[in-house]
Amino acid sequence: MPESNRIEFKERLTKELDIEKEVIAFLNYREGGIIYFGIDKNGIIRGVDDIDKDMLRLKDRIKNNILPSCMGLFDVQSEDREAKDIIRITVASGPEKPYYKKKYGMTEKGCYIRNGTASDPMPQKMIEELFSKRIRNSLGRIVSRKQELKFEQLKIYYEASGITLNEHFARNLELVSDSGGYNYVAYLLSDNNATSVKVAKYGSKTRLDLIENNEYGNASLIKAAKQVLEKIDIENRTITEITSKERESEKLWDPIALREAIINAFVHNDFTTEVPPKFEIFPDRIEITSAGGLPEGLSKQEFFEGYSVPRNKEIMRVFKDLGLVEQLGSGVPRILRRYKKECFIFSDNFLRMVFPAYGGQVGGQVGGQVGGQVGILTKRQKEVLALIVDDPSISRRVLSDKLGINESAVQKHIDSLKKKNFIYRDSETTGFWRVLQED
Repeated sequence: MPESNRIEFKERLTKELDIEKEVIAFLNYREGGIIYFGIDKNGIIRGVDDIDKDMLRLKDRIKNNILPSCMGLFDVQSEDREAKDIIRITVASGPEKPYYKKKYGMTEKGCYIRNGTASDPMPQKMIEELFSKRIRNSLGRIVSRKQELKFEQLKIYYEASGITLNEHFARNLELVSDSGGYNYVAYLLSDNNATSVKVAKYGSKTRLDLIENNEYGNASLIKAAKQVLEKIDIENRTITEITSKERESEKLWDPIALREAIINAFVHNDFTTEVPPKFEIFPDRIEITSAGGLPEGLSKQEFFEGYSVPRNKEIMRVFKDLGLVEQLGSGVPRILRRYKKECFIFSDNFLRMVFPAYGGQVGGQVGGQVGGQVGILTKRQKEVLALIVDDPSISRRVLSDKLGINESAVQKHIDSLKKKNFIYRDSETTGFWRVLQED
């Protein structure tokens, strides 16, 4: 793994090392980058002597010596390679370019940009162009309409994560605007707000048959996110497929990919539009929609490769503090381990993720009404289901013979079992019955 436009090696951390320059260069670079400590310029692993001390020093220097604040835009982690400790700093591309050394301001001595494997001073013209494009309508700059805010829920979540918020927590978490009042991030994280997150459930494949409309919110965004995670985890039932060879059980949706998608929808939602993320459960799929298209300057290819350009760095920072986000840029690659790129639908104003239920395809059909309403079985329906469980390839004629009823009656019972989401016929692939649940 040689050095590149996105990878930088440093053998050791010293007082003379200008680590701020390297971090700033990646913050100002459209793809961000990674800095490794304990690896020399030739890629040979040397390790670091005091990893805990060095990690604390790195975090402190990056936090205090760079402006605008890059909290939520970098991630410092330890790794073990060849039985040696090294440090990995993942740096996201920042939304408030140009970033610069606090000591020198927005000058060529304070601003840097990645150029191949080097971090070069940024030309003054580029500094001025970037500054003119800086997004002033970010959440951190918007003053909350409501200033009498309470944060008891946020404090409880931090305490559960082993962190105690002191009296300066609002400023430390960047919940204060330039004017000194609470900003819109504070409003979203406060105990009471008007942001309502909906989880809708439909009985058919269209939005015409709404059977549940759950609202989570009007509370801390963290609480809303946890409630959505819990609700969808309940809906993500385990289904059983019985074939001629074996019984296979699997969740309707991959739990890891689904969790990443839900968290991404919260962290990257464009809350400046006052449109919260939306979650919709259909019999054959789940749709997760967040406001805001791709961040400016980020291509689809870069998005799929996991380049991180957080839309809301303050929210990202809090979600990461609480363990809801594990590592910058890891969400999309984890989703792509299970689902195809076609599951992502982009528009200028929205990003939608469409995950088919187990056995389905995006835009296609899934046999049976997976995830719909479950009913109670009659005695005869239980008998039909038991025979199907014993023999997934059983035909209507054999069912008719075993039960002593005509085939039209058998078909009515099968139709009821389908409607109540106990079975469906996978005739296009295996030709067997799939049993979604047993009585």
